[in-house]
Amino acid sequence: MKSEKGQSLVEFALIVPLLIILLFGIIDFGRIFHVYLTIDHAGREAARAASIGKDDTTVINTAVNDAASIGLTAGRVGVSPSGSRASGTNVTITINYPIDFLTPVIGNIVGPITLTDTTVMRVE
Repeated sequence: MKSEKGQSLVEFALIVPLLIILLFGIIDFGRIFHVYLTIDHAGREAARAASIGKDDTTVINTAVNDAASIGLTAGRVGVSPSGSRASGTNVTITINYPIDFLTPVIGNIVGPITLTDTTVMRVE
């Protein structure tokens, strides 16, 4: 019978890439979930600011400051309707945020994705 000393090394070499992809997939999921929760919170806070009569610049700055940990910029926040809003109407805050995958295999297959959060509140 032949020696099987190298068998475990070969099996380990076959499994390591799968484990690394799984690990980075978990990290990517955590990053995307964090970004989703952050832009959701920023959208709610911006909609609340808009619903109590703040101007558009203040509303956008509120969203950007709440999402500072992910680097949200003012160009990714939309306020509709813009300008002054009548009491009893709805204001809509839309935030778009692109995110790339860290995992090269998944990133090449899926490509970058854009998370979109839309929050609607009634103006007081």
